[in-house]
Amino acid sequence: MDKQSRLARTILNGFTAYFAEFENITLSARTRFENAEWRATQDASMRRIDIYKAQVVETQKVVEYIAQDKLKDLQFWAETRDIYASLVRGMTNFEIAETFYNSIFNSTFGHRWIRDDYAFVFSPQGDMPPVDVRRVVRQYRTCGDLKSALVALIADYRLALPYVDEQGDIERVTSVMVAAIEAEGADARADLEFHVLEHHFFRNKASYVVGRIVGKALQLPFVLPILHTEDSEQPRIFIDACLMGSDPVSRLFSFTRSYFMVDASIPSQYVLFLQQLMPKKAVSEIYSCIGHHRHGKTYYYRTASRHMRSTEDEFITAPGIKGMVMTVFTLPSYDFVFKIIKDRFTPPKEVTHQEVRDKYQLVKRWDRAGRMADTQEFANLVLDASRVSESLLKELQTNCESALEFKGSALIIKHCYVERRMTPLNLYLQSASDEEVDAVMLDYGKAIKELAAANIFPGDMLLKNFGVTRHGRVVFYDYDEIQPLLDINFRIIPEPRNEYEEMSGQPWYSVGPNDVFPEEFRLFFSGNQRARKAFDRRHSDLYEASFWTGLQEKLRGGFVEDFFPYSADLRFQP
Repeated sequence: MDKQSRLARTILNGFTAYFAEFENITLSARTRFENAEWRATQDASMRRIDIYKAQVVETQKVVEYIAQDKLKDLQFWAETRDIYASLVRGMTNFEIAETFYNSIFNSTFGHRWIRDDYAFVFSPQGDMPPVDVRRVVRQYRTCGDLKSALVALIADYRLALPYVDEQGDIERVTSVMVAAIEAEGADARADLEFHVLEHHFFRNKASYVVGRIVGKALQLPFVLPILHTEDSEQPRIFIDACLMGSDPVSRLFSFTRSYFMVDASIPSQYVLFLQQLMPKKAVSEIYSCIGHHRHGKTYYYRTASRHMRSTEDEFITAPGIKGMVMTVFTLPSYDFVFKIIKDRFTPPKEVTHQEVRDKYQLVKRWDRAGRMADTQEFANLVLDASRVSESLLKELQTNCESALEFKGSALIIKHCYVERRMTPLNLYLQSASDEEVDAVMLDYGKAIKELAAANIFPGDMLLKNFGVTRHGRVVFYDYDEIQPLLDINFRIIPEPRNEYEEMSGQPWYSVGPNDVFPEEFRLFFSGNQRARKAFDRRHSDLYEASFWTGLQEKLRGGFVEDFFPYSADLRFQP
C-alpha cells in the first residue's frame, strides 16, 4: 500500500473514531434526561463539541508521521484526496467525512491552498447524500380520528418515566392540532397522516418529538416539548406545549441556542426532513443544530460562494454604531455579517486579541439560552477585492491591516467570524412604535436575565450590542467582555461620607477588576428615555445588586434554568 492510500485510510479512521464518539455521547442523552442530570447534560454538550478538534489533533500526528517529507507536497495531497473520495463514495455520512478531511488538510497547510484539487471545497458527490427520509420517519394514519392516532404516537415515543396526566396531555395536544388544521382551511376529521422523526431531540432540560401533519394540500409542522417534573421521589414527565407551524419550529431550531442531541446516524436524512419543515432555515444552520457545526461551516461556505458568484453588489460597512473591538461588514444581498478583530482597540477597551477569540470559543461551547448568536470562525477567507466598496476597504486598511492580505484580485482575510445579520437594537428603536418599544424592551430585559441564569454576564449591555431577529427576539452578539456570572462581584455603591466625595467626578470607593455596580446600568439608556421608561416598568430589579447575588447563590447550589424556546402563552402548564 502506497503512502497516499495509507494517509487516506488514516484520515478516514480518524473520522470513524470521531463519529463513533459523537454518537456515543448523543445516545446517552436520553438517560441523562430521564435521570434529570442537567449538569451532566451541559458537560456532555461541551464534550461533544470538543471531541472534533481533539480527534483532528490526534489524527494530524499520525498523518505527519506517515507523510513525512511529502507532508507539504500538494500533488501528494491531490492523489490522497482522490483515494479518500473513492473510500467515502456511497457512505451515508460522506459529507461529514469530507469535512473531516478538510480539517486535516487545513491543519497541515494553515488554511491555505484550499482548492478542490486538494480538498473538498465542493463535494464530487453533491452537497448531500441521496436520502429517503421515509427510513427515519414513523407514519400514523388518522382515519378521521386524530386523537386515536395521537394516542398511538405518544405510546411509541414513551420514555422511561410515567406521565403526570397522559390523557390530559393528549386532549390538550388534540385541541391545539385541530385548531391549527382548521386555521389552514383543512378538515381535522379527514384522513390525515402524522410523519414523525423516529428519535427524540434532547437539549437542555427538554425532550422534543418532531414531525408534521400531512393531508391533501396540507403540510403542517409540529413539535411536542416534553419536560421532567424533577421530583426526586416520583419523577414524571408531561407535554408542555404543542408547537404548530414553520415559524415556531424555526425558533426552536434557532442559531441562538445550543445544539440538539438526536440519534441521527445518517445526518442528511434528519437535515432534509427538518428543512422541509422550515424552508426558510439555512441547511448549514440545520447541520449545526444537530451538532455537526463543522460541516455546517462547510455548507455555509459553499452556499456563500455560490451566492457571491451569482450577485454583483458590494461589501459595505454594516449599519450601526462602530464597535471598539470589531470591524463589521456585510453583503446587502446576503443575510450574514463578517467581523474582524481590530489591530488596536478603542479606549477604554483593554482586552487582547487572544482574549476575544477565547470569548467566542466560550460562546460556542456554552448554553446560549436562545440569546447569543452562533458564529462560524474562518481563517484565510478569500473575497473578490473588486466587490469591496472603497469606504469599507479604507476602513479595513485603517483598523484591521494586519488581518488583510492582497494576492492579485483576491482579498484574503486572515481571521474573521461570520454570523447571522440582525437589526441592531439601537437602530430598531429609532423607528419603533410605542407598542414595539414596549415589547422589545421587555424582551431585552428577558435576554439579560436569561443570559445571567445561564451563568453568562454580558459585560457591556449597551443597546448597540444587541440585535433583533426577524422573529422580533433580542439577541446579544458582542462577546469581548462576557464572563461567567459567578466570577463577578456585584456591589452597591457606598454612600459618600462627605460633601467632597459627593461632588467628586471620580469614584470615592475602591473598584476591583471584577466589581460591577448594577445601579449604573441606567447609563445604558443614555439618550433614549422612551426605551428607559419601558425597561424600568418591567426590569427595574436588574438595577439591584441583590438580584444578581441571589441568582449567583442559586447557580452555586446547582440550579439549572429552564429556557423555553417558545412563548409562555403556548405552554399548557405555565
